Amino acid sequence: MQPQGFLFDGPETAPVRVVLAHGAGAPMDSPFMDRFAAGLAERGLAVARFEFPYMRARRELGARRGPDRQPVLEQAWRAAIAALGGGAQLVIGGKSLGGRIASYVADEVDVRGLLCLGYPFHPPGEPARLRTAHLRDLRTPTLVIQGTRDPFGGRDEVAGYDLSPAIRLLWLEDGDHSWKPRRASGHGEREHLETGIAAAADFVLGL
Repeated sequence: MQPQGFLFDGPETAPVRVVLAHGAGAPMDSPFMDRFAAGLAERGLAVARFEFPYMRARRELGARRGPDRQPVLEQAWRAAIAALGGGAQLVIGGKSLGGRIASYVADEVDVRGLLCLGYPFHPPGEPARLRTAHLRDLRTPTLVIQGTRDPFGGRDEVAGYDLSPAIRLLWLEDGDHSWKPRRASGHGEREHLETGIAAAADFVLGL
């Protein structure tokens, strides 16, 4: 029996499961999360999605409040990992906030890998407020998929950061925080999403 509180996609028999958490403002079944999870499932991967307490409260009670404090978010990740049998057969991550919080617990819970779908390296317009100190010594194999014009950290900015050699970056040309490019760039949102899904699947299967 599958644990409660998750959305599951893909074959239950897959040897590795990808666990995804949502971004700060959208739930686990947002269009982006739905498409990404379905894309991984189509490639034979098992996927589980869950929500942080504040987002679950929005869904169940209609409570409109911002994200929980970081210790609460980290504990939600630990609880999700424990409910799914521990980190040994899990790749964890998610959209923006979900991936960022996963990066704080990844080494601690000894997961197979970390997948960040638009990492918020700093708040928009505040490049000095970096969220990268813990990334210098990260040991978990990590893939960050980032738009080159992401206001939370674009390619030119990130090039100057001191990041662990365990972290690999995939840049999506002209993509924003959700990888959406401008029409004039010659790239498309669907193109970038498919590129991101394919890269994520290859990363997970190669661990």
